[in-house]
Amino acid sequence: MATAVKFGKHLKELRIHLCQKSVASQGVRDFIESQYVPLKKSNPKFPILIRECSGVTPVVYARYEYGKETSVPLSDKSSSEVFQTIQTLAKS
Repeated sequence: MATAVKFGKHLKELRIHLCQKSVASQGVRDFIESQYVPLKKSNPKFPILIRECSGVTPVVYARYEYGKETSVPLSDKSSSEVFQTIQTLAKS
């Protein structure tokens, strides 16, 4: 997998919602296990919030300047697809 993303100042927060057990969230869990630490090391003061809830559909929310918010569903995506989604949100 590629190196971690460096977030720009326009992106204010990332929130990742996932289920602890569902098959649809497996790629998100794998992403968190393998890529969260490098991502956080590249962006030490940036808020990356992980929210686990039983039965929830996996989604990533990106909050930008001026209160603009975007969400992308992550159901049945692999760890690398989740990483690509976060890279895309960081560049938006």
